[in-house]
Amino acid sequence: MPHLRKRPRLWRDAIVAFALIFLLWLIAMKLQQRNEQVLAGAFVIVDGDTLSLAGERLRLRGLDAPELKQSCGNSERPWPCGQAARTRLAELVGADTTCRGAERDRYRRLLVSCRTGEQDPAALMVREGLAVSYGGYGLEEAQARLAGRGLWAGDFKRPADWRREHAAMEGDEGMFGGIRNLFSREEAQ
Repeated sequence: MPHLRKRPRLWRDAIVAFALIFLLWLIAMKLQQRNEQVLAGAFVIVDGDTLSLAGERLRLRGLDAPELKQSCGNSERPWPCGQAARTRLAELVGADTTCRGAERDRYRRLLVSCRTGEQDPAALMVREGLAVSYGGYGLEEAQARLAGRGLWAGDFKRPADWRREHAAMEGDEGMFGGIRNLFSREEAQ
C-alpha cells in the first residue's frame, strides 16, 4: 500500500507548483502594469502608424502602414497610399483617444494600443486596407483583402519592403538614417 500514499503527495506537489506558477504570472502582470504609460491629449499624426504627444513618438502596435512618400497601385493609376493612411488615422484619433504602452521599439518609440471611445483605430486602419497586419490584426487584414479595400484593391509593396528598397537606394543613411542619427547623438550627450 505504499504506492497509495504517493498519489496524495503527487497531487499536492502539482497543486503547489501550479499555485507558484500562477503567483509568478500575477507578479509579472503587476510589474508590467506599473511600467505602462497611459497617454491622452492632442496627438499629432506623423504617418499612418505613428503618433506624437508632447514630443514623444508613439508607434501603433500590431500594424504597419505605408510610408508618407509611398504610392500604391500601378504606374497607370498610382495613388498616395501613405498620405491616405495618415489622413485616415488623423480622422480616427481625436480628443477622446487614449493610448497605453510599456515597451519600446528599436527607434525608442513607445509601442501603444489606442482606443477612441469603443473603437480601436489600428484595427480600423487594417480593416479598411490602409495598413497591413504586423502581428496583431490578422482577421482585419483578411477582411480587407477579401473585400479588396484600400491597399488590397490593386498592386502595392508591403511597407517594410518599400522601406528596405528605398533605404538601399538612398545609401547607408536611407530615409530613416536621420532618426537613427538623432538617437545616436542623444546617447552620445
